[in-house]
Amino acid sequence: MREKPKMESLLLNQINVPEKLLECYTSLGMDEVDLAIILQIQKSLRHENLFPTPDELSTKLTISGTECGMALRKLIQKGLLAMSQQQNESGQITEVYSLEPLWEKLISNPKKVEEEESVDGAIFLLFEQEFGRPLSPFEIDMMNSWLDEDKIDPALIKAGLRESVLMSKLSFKYIDRILREWKQKGVHTVDQARQASKSFRSRQNSPTVSKPKRDTSFYYNWLEEED
Repeated sequence: MREKPKMESLLLNQINVPEKLLECYTSLGMDEVDLAIILQIQKSLRHENLFPTPDELSTKLTISGTECGMALRKLIQKGLLAMSQQQNESGQITEVYSLEPLWEKLISNPKKVEEEESVDGAIFLLFEQEFGRPLSPFEIDMMNSWLDEDKIDPALIKAGLRESVLMSKLSFKYIDRILREWKQKGVHTVDQARQASKSFRSRQNSPTVSKPKRDTSFYYNWLEEED
């Protein structure tokens, strides 16, 4: 008779997992490790631990803290997990995780999401290859903002990256400046960007100290490339 209260307590102490998540997580580009991390984050949020560290999460998983950190970065990169800031009762700014992007993608068509993630993932990979390092959460968030909030075509983002390479000014701040100027001018295609970039580059080039140019042989001159 004493076992029944324990069983009831076990069944009451649980988190809600959408069935669609279990059915469609592979269509979202997730594997079983990603799924376990999402469930651990959901449990942490339920217990008001709003920003569990990779090491904290890894104690409940079969991967190391480093591996968990890499998986978290990929989830953010895929737009399945978000990081934001909020002010606590003491007025301190703290980081928090949000699973809302994942729930929103589950509501939409998973197949369509999978196709979009394939295109977006290639862009993230291209940026990481060019920068020669993993992107930071801030940089991933900026790229997701270009894609999701500003609705910038992936081809234009790729063009902005190439423009920064050709100008030897590889930085997210510079790429963001290019993309925002194009948006202000109503540039929506790569062909339009080729024309707009000519005046943009002439204004940005400085005639002062010449800096050694980066080897751009790996990249084609997208200003002259035909579609």
